[in-house]
Amino acid sequence: MGIDAGRLYATAWRVAPKVPEPLLRGVFTAVADVSWALRKGGVDQLERNLERVTPGLSRRDLRRISRAGMRSYMRYFREAFTLSGATQDQIQARMRLANREVVQPYLDEGRSVLLALGHLGNWDLAGAWGTRSLAPVLTVAERLEPPSVYEEFLSFRESLGMTILTFGDDGVFRSLARGAQDGGRLVPLLADRDLSSQGVEVDMFGERVRVAPGPAALSVMTGAPLFGTSLTYERLDGERRRAAGTPWGIVATFSPLVETDPALSRRDRIAQGTQQWVDFLASEIRRRPEDWHMLQKLFVADLDADRYARTVAKASAAEGGTR
Repeated sequence: MGIDAGRLYATAWRVAPKVPEPLLRGVFTAVADVSWALRKGGVDQLERNLERVTPGLSRRDLRRISRAGMRSYMRYFREAFTLSGATQDQIQARMRLANREVVQPYLDEGRSVLLALGHLGNWDLAGAWGTRSLAPVLTVAERLEPPSVYEEFLSFRESLGMTILTFGDDGVFRSLARGAQDGGRLVPLLADRDLSSQGVEVDMFGERVRVAPGPAALSVMTGAPLFGTSLTYERLDGERRRAAGTPWGIVATFSPLVETDPALSRRDRIAQGTQQWVDFLASEIRRRPEDWHMLQKLFVADLDADRYARTVAKASAAEGGTR
């Protein structure tokens, strides 16, 4: 008899906020360590990805970082399951902006700000904080399987005050563009993994990767400012730890403004802008590799060559048809 994943997630969101935080932290750390030891849940691919970030590491050091990575990954889920029960004061204490002055002037002008994120840290916590403390958050979520799991995640994120569009639905890009043009919104997009056939191939850690074109394409189309954004964990202590109710917080760091050459074609401007935020993200991942929750294939060298060739051909044909 199979496990009903949707019911399992619903139960976790209902029960986890009632469990003492130290006990829950111990349980999720144990789950991370067991998964790491048994090489379950994408650990092998995580290590292949981390080898690109930190080349030349001994096998022992790579395993040490991947173990920390699994603990960081499970920390995200623990926090997600308890976030709906957190107070506003706790959410405030858990977030810190390293360089708020980079984006604040644009928000003060009433403009929307685009953020290109990677699978780092806890983006749900950042979204919950951002929609209350910076500007209303408009973003896109991947449609998960089974549908019951996606519905649970959708309800959870909407309960935090975020407006969520579903990747793959009709008109998603147009809705994002309208939100960016209307102004006064924060538009964070997880973009370090392409979920379509329209991805942009760029350099990352000396290899080719295919990432989402959305952030740069929206910026080129609407003129909204774009920043690469990293979310990494930091240890809390003293009064801030007591206020947060947890020993871990999130620090958000923004790149310089992504700027492209207006003399270039739209396609080349998107590629140029994408490479800029990817370069920033790569530097942040090198700084905190354990917080990069990339347990899937990302690098072109890891992809099935025939399938990837078909994806590229499909994208080229689609682009040619729109000229």
